[in-house]
Amino acid sequence: MKIGYCTWGMPTVPIDTIVPFLAQLGYDGIEPTVIPGYTIELYSMDRAERRRVAQLIRDHNLELPAIAGHTSLVEMDPEKHAANFKRLTDTIDLAVEWAAEGVVTGHDGPPALDTTGGGKTNEWEQLKPLLIDRIGALVEYGAARGVTIAMEPHYASSISTPEQMLELIAAINSPYLKVNFDISHFNIQGYSIADSVRMMAPVSIHTHIKDERGQVPDFDFLIPGEGEFDYVTYLKEMEKAGYTGHITAEISIMVQRRPNYDPLDAAVQTYRVMAAAFEQAGIARR
Repeated sequence: MKIGYCTWGMPTVPIDTIVPFLAQLGYDGIEPTVIPGYTIELYSMDRAERRRVAQLIRDHNLELPAIAGHTSLVEMDPEKHAANFKRLTDTIDLAVEWAAEGVVTGHDGPPALDTTGGGKTNEWEQLKPLLIDRIGALVEYGAARGVTIAMEPHYASSISTPEQMLELIAAINSPYLKVNFDISHFNIQGYSIADSVRMMAPVSIHTHIKDERGQVPDFDFLIPGEGEFDYVTYLKEMEKAGYTGHITAEISIMVQRRPNYDPLDAAVQTYRVMAAAFEQAGIARR
């Protein structure tokens, strides 16, 4: 396993600052966020800029296992859904471009597309047929280009539990649909680390971790090292489950709203906590 960092927590930081900073700290991988509001938003990059970003990542010996392209798949307005779906397929095309530029992912194929399904927690049964249809179409597009869709169950979305994610995977039945396993969303729902890992690790291509305190509805997402999450137990369970990819930190919007939030300081603290957990767990990064 390796240590990665998602730029979700760095919306206003230039990519030319982010990449060397993460590499110097010791991170092994980066998950760029390309949604609106970020410095390398998908449609802000022309072909030359996309090539330059890939070169920057290669020059600093970072792997690129996934791209954060979170976009709802349950928009009911046909025009809005068409725009959302195009954004996701265009992000798949970006993954193919970056793979062609020689970025290393740490797994078979181009970077995975990380997204959530959208909707609300109480809408799973209502939205399930629509999710199967639309995620299935996205997976089909990705499969034709060799890109895996990494769906992320989220405590506040229509796909919120491991059981729902497994049901979706069974319904779509494609090797190009896997999980972006953010265990924090299960921790705050009361799942044990062992149970979450047992269900999700075998079908995961990528991960997110953060810290947290409490359970839904009375909880906080936190920077690693501030909360209750047992990183050592988590890493040992992931190794036991056979996961070999990146353990990628994500700093939540909840944390980013702090008046004193510093995105670079958060990355420093996160690396220190994660590197120490790997060492304490006796797990070599490879």
